[in-house]
Order: sequence, then C-alpha cells, then structure tokens
Amino acid sequence: MQGSESAGDKPARREETLGESIRYFCVLLLAVFAVRSLVVEPFNIPSGSMIPTLQIGDFVLVSKFSYGYSRFSFPFSPNVFSGRILGSEPHRGDVAVFRFTRDTSVDYIKRIIGLPGDHIQVTGGKLILNGIEVPRTSLGHYEVLDENNRLLSGDRYRESLPGSAGRPTVEHDILKLTDEGFANDTPEYVVPEGSFFAMGDDRDDSADSRFQGDGPEDLGFVPMQNLVGRAPIVLFSMDMRHPAWQFWYWPTEIRWNRFLHSVT
Repeated sequence: MQGSESAGDKPARREETLGESIRYFCVLLLAVFAVRSLVVEPFNIPSGSMIPTLQIGDFVLVSKFSYGYSRFSFPFSPNVFSGRILGSEPHRGDVAVFRFTRDTSVDYIKRIIGLPGDHIQVTGGKLILNGIEVPRTSLGHYEVLDENNRLLSGDRYRESLPGSAGRPTVEHDILKLTDEGFANDTPEYVVPEGSFFAMGDDRDDSADSRFQGDGPEDLGFVPMQNLVGRAPIVLFSMDMRHPAWQFWYWPTEIRWNRFLHSVT
C-alpha cells in the first residue's frame, strides 16, 4: 500500500538546534566551573621551595572543600563576600595552597607550621615550636637542581612535626643547605588569631612566614581567608628539562614513580 512505512523504515533523526548546542555548552562550562571552584583544582609546582616533598614539574590536586570557601576559591576571586563559608581550621603539617599576602592573584604552596597562638622560632637552623625543638633525623646527603638550574646541595632530614587537634605527628622530609643567615636564627613569632605560619620544606630556599618585613617577597603571617585548599596527592609529574613544544621528549620526562604519589 502506497504511503505506508515499511517495517525497516526508521524515523528521521532530528537535527540539534543552535540553541540546544549553546545550552549544552553552557551546562558543560557550569559543571567545569563548579568542580574547579568547589571540589578539586590542579596546581603546577613551578619552584623548588617545597623540595624534597614536591618536585618542580609536579601536578598536584588541591582539595577545595578541605578548609571551606572564600572568594579565593573561585576563578578570578570575585569580591562578593568576605571570610569563609563552611570554614574549618587547617591542621599543622598540612601542605596547602593559598594566595600570596602581597599579591592575591598569585598562588603559593607551603607547609602549615604554626596555627593561632603557636610560638615559632628557628635557632641554629632548627625549628622550635612552642618552646620545644622539633625532632628530625638525618637521611643523608641530597642534591637537586632548582627552577633556575642551580644545584641545591645539602642534607635531607625526616622532621616530626607535632599534629594539631588531636592528630598524630606529621612525618615529612625537609632539605637543609646551611645553618647560617637570618632564616636560620629568627626572633620568636607568635601566630595571631585568624592567621597561620607557613614554611617551605626547602628551608633555605623559601620565601615564607619567617620574613615579616616590607620586601616584595616577604610573606608574613597568612590570613585564613587566603587559603585555597589542601594538596593531598601528586596527580603526575614531568621533569620538563626541554621546552614544551619538543613533544618527542615527553615520554622520557614523565616521572612514573610520582604518579598518584601521596603528599605528606
């Protein structure tokens, strides 16, 4: 019978309209924005201030919900509110990403050494926390190149930083190049309310909270509001000895042993 559909005929495929395509694209952008703002954000390690814990070329995942949310949790840091929403205090020993105190467009990553009320001092290159020397054990000689291709040659130690809020001691490695200079013989600092004290694990090659002056790289105490998130894991890592466009070197520059490496 003419005009009737045969059993094998299929309904015509409806073409997607321009409006629907734009809507799907907007939904995708919104999902990416939500994940990056509220869940996790990738962060590249550009300098050697956290050696040996983090290596130049590491890509870490930053947990955005660990400390709650401030305006710095969101792309472009919109100044729509102050303080933190669902905020919680970080723990001593956390490796955290936060905004630089002198330029909040810049991200820093350091270890949280002191919390409000803590007394911190470095004497003869040794960390003193609340009047007690933080124990450390020598792990021998250590050498590595920094971001400027300079050789960092010193001693690696396993430091035992007392935990906070009932948490156990945080065992982590540090690098010591010297016991001389201001950074190794500091005054005693008392961390004020609403702030924390941060230091790099490369103790002699880190611009951190020991520097409290007016210099362009002086960090000082860091307001809790500047926290972006905690860095619990290295997603992957690349040596990056060659320019990025030389893609044929990529397979040899991947540090396979740092894939999903835990940050402690």
